[in-house]
Amino acid sequence: MPPLDDLIVLDFSTLLPGPLATLFLAEAGARVVKIERPGGEDMRRFAPRFGQTSAPFAALNRGKDSVEIDLKTPDALATLTPLIEQADILVEQFRPGVMERLGFGYPALSRLNPRLIYCSISGYGQDGPRALEAGHDINYQAIGGLLGQSLLRGQAPPPPPALVADIGGGSMPAVLNILLALRQRDRSGMGCHLDIAMADAMGAFAWHGLAQGQVTGRYPEGGEALLSGASPRYGLYATADGWFLAVGALEPKFWETFCDAIALEPGLREDEGDPQATKAAIARLIAARPAAHWREHLEPRDCCCTVVRTLAEAMEDPHFSARGLLDAQAEESGGKRLVSTPLPLAPVFRALAPGLRRVSDSGANGEAVLAAAKARTLRTR
Repeated sequence: MPPLDDLIVLDFSTLLPGPLATLFLAEAGARVVKIERPGGEDMRRFAPRFGQTSAPFAALNRGKDSVEIDLKTPDALATLTPLIEQADILVEQFRPGVMERLGFGYPALSRLNPRLIYCSISGYGQDGPRALEAGHDINYQAIGGLLGQSLLRGQAPPPPPALVADIGGGSMPAVLNILLALRQRDRSGMGCHLDIAMADAMGAFAWHGLAQGQVTGRYPEGGEALLSGASPRYGLYATADGWFLAVGALEPKFWETFCDAIALEPGLREDEGDPQATKAAIARLIAARPAAHWREHLEPRDCCCTVVRTLAEAMEDPHFSARGLLDAQAEESGGKRLVSTPLPLAPVFRALAPGLRRVSDSGANGEAVLAAAKARTLRTR
């Protein structure tokens, strides 16, 4: 049986961090009920369309029930009380203070259900000088010093594709702390309020630079750290056809294999003295051949060198299929299917997850969910 199949999760969140966190819980067996405003959350309207719904929405919300309700109405709390009383976990993603103003703050709900694990995901946390500031992923990376390690002054690259703050600072810590809170509840019988701040996690991603700066007195800026451009052994090199080779040959055995494969002259292999000279020489050698050459010539040598794949190519890679990462599918009400968000669940748990999950229409089964919750409440009183 899935490890969380006896749990009920109320998901008040929208967009990415909270819904991805509750998708993890759903795939591990939990029953997730999305609480949405009338008309459904905003992501239901995101492009591209996928049958009757949105592809981004479907990728994050397969297998969840949906209840539409206006939380500002006077009877909203009473309507949802049967669900709250039975829930194990609640996830919300409003700015600090909003749930309290609506009557759904942790103190009020913990009186209804002392075992409730109440997880608040926000940009800067429930308190502190920046708690009420607006922000998105790029802002949290910026203020946490993470972006500053890879930017060269005067040169503006495209925004990073990885939503490190949303996922690595929101979704993942939420799941981790929820599981810790469940373990604590097993011992104490009591729930708790989890304060997850996306900006808090940026220091964990900047761990090497923080250690370096405290010891040397100088924190690394753009391109100065080992893994952000200072070393010729770790970085991106342009190929003859305008694509890129990712080199991660940090260890001596990988470095020597790589240098032999590209025929780097011996005097440049000792790269500590003049790393920029070594980097420039490597760049010239890699730029002389197309990506296909380096893919055939370097990848089989097992020296941590990989031609960058497009997302389309990654979807066709047999490794990810073999690992079962592309098995989970979302199906909208019209019957169309797409490969859903691949989740890094351990295979032992992924094998227990359903391969296909329906995407609930906005509020489609809301009345049935509320009626069932009310009936369960009456039976236990």
